[in-house]
Amino acid sequence: MSDVAAGNGAGGWSPERSAAGGHNPYLIAFVVSIATFMEVLDTTIANVALRHIAGGLAVGIDESTYVITSYLVANAIVLSISGWLATVIGRKRFYMICVAVFAASSLLCGLAWSLESLVLFRIVQGLGGGGMATSEQAILADSFPPHKRGKAFAIYGVAVVVAPVVGPTLGGWITDTYSWHWVFLINLPMGILSLVLVGTLVSEPSGAEEERRRLLRDGLRVDFIGFALVAIGLGSLEFVLDEGQRNDWFGSTMIICFALSAGVCLIALIPWELSRKNPIVDIRLLGRRQFGACFLVMLATGAVLIATTQMLPQLLQAELNYTALLAGLVLSPGGVITMMMMPVVGRLVSVVQPKYLLVFGACVVAGAMWYLTGLTGDITYGYAALSRVILGVGLPFLFLPVTTASYDGVPPDKTNQASALINVARNIGGSMGVALSQTMLAQREQFHQSRLAEHAAPSDINYQQTIETLTRYFQSHGSNAGEAAGQAVAWVGRTLQHQVALLAYIDVFWTLALLAVFMIPVALSLRSTDLGTAPRGHRWQSSSGPEGQAAGV
Repeated sequence: MSDVAAGNGAGGWSPERSAAGGHNPYLIAFVVSIATFMEVLDTTIANVALRHIAGGLAVGIDESTYVITSYLVANAIVLSISGWLATVIGRKRFYMICVAVFAASSLLCGLAWSLESLVLFRIVQGLGGGGMATSEQAILADSFPPHKRGKAFAIYGVAVVVAPVVGPTLGGWITDTYSWHWVFLINLPMGILSLVLVGTLVSEPSGAEEERRRLLRDGLRVDFIGFALVAIGLGSLEFVLDEGQRNDWFGSTMIICFALSAGVCLIALIPWELSRKNPIVDIRLLGRRQFGACFLVMLATGAVLIATTQMLPQLLQAELNYTALLAGLVLSPGGVITMMMMPVVGRLVSVVQPKYLLVFGACVVAGAMWYLTGLTGDITYGYAALSRVILGVGLPFLFLPVTTASYDGVPPDKTNQASALINVARNIGGSMGVALSQTMLAQREQFHQSRLAEHAAPSDINYQQTIETLTRYFQSHGSNAGEAAGQAVAWVGRTLQHQVALLAYIDVFWTLALLAVFMIPVALSLRSTDLGTAPRGHRWQSSSGPEGQAAGV
């Protein structure tokens, strides 16, 4: 289909592409968001349960991390090709298969009897979960005209942005109250509900079905080499990002091998897919100015969202002795604010240029990260929660405009591919953000350790005075001279380590603030779009009709 036939490739819309059928499209947006919430929630809810899982399966903490890594690798692999699969299998059919696989594998995860079985079931769960987001976003993009997509994505965005915030809190409560098995078992009723509602309310668009039949009629040529390059490349990259810090990065032969594998496959993927008539991943979309810029912004948004969701609870538990539940509750106020802001931003998307909303959101997110750079060893619960509230205000201004703008200029027959790539950006961005944060945390701890230790030498007069003061203090509380001196040295050591960790976390938050600032010039590179009505010439016609033939199909 030519760009002209596709409405000049401008993200057109017609009832033939809608999955709503005779139902209210906003009801469809709510229905598809159920499975989204379930899948995104599962990427974070298991994090706080790792210690319980390790104890329950009699394995070490390092081994238990494969529960997370295996899911992310499988998720990344299927996510990149899910747009092609949705087109070939049929969007509704593919979506329901993914939900069913995810729910069934969640049940098996909850019943797992060993680490090996749990990792296997998590791989299957990741394969099911990775295909859902692509179909959901494509359903929304095709069920709403361009000027109403902001409101639709606001409903969907609540699930995507709030689920990672709710995950740690819910995971902490479940593991503390019941057992880690219920972290997975709660997905079963949600999966069944999603299947019933989707099967009853969501329709397979006639335009998409005709497109699928035409593709099969012309002879389906499966791009096996492209699939292999995507699977090995993204799978290896995900493994490097998740395991690099634990394995000393490029000091590990294993990490070097996986990094080389990722680099070779992803570089080879570009010329290979560009030369295919029906590529399994449409690389050409990234060459479009609008979509390419949205891809970069979503990459950075995913990095900030997932990195802060992991780093702040980690800081509170490791350095301030918060429980898992209390650390999770710090994130809750931000989640509430995000839910309140989503419908507001959904309305603004139809009246304000997306690039200006993105700039505002990036500034707010950068401000939230800057606010966290003022942390000290005695920060209050309110201080930490306020940082999440500020972040909760900014995230909708990033997620909704970039999701909406990413479909502008994309032909309707490419919405599945566009959705897949945008979700790849969010997931890979999240992994990159976590890897960057954890690596910087470790390196900056070493840096600050060496600097602060210079002032804790026995020859330093301030150090001597501190030890003398502390020794007298411990003696006054019942310790003899020898014990008091040892206690004084130990106290200084603990305090130094605490200060080192806080300074390292401050450096991480500075880096995330700069990453948010990086989004501003990228957002400003987006072109302006027509607001309020569908842009002129954006109406889509089937290429089999006379209009499509006249357009040079």
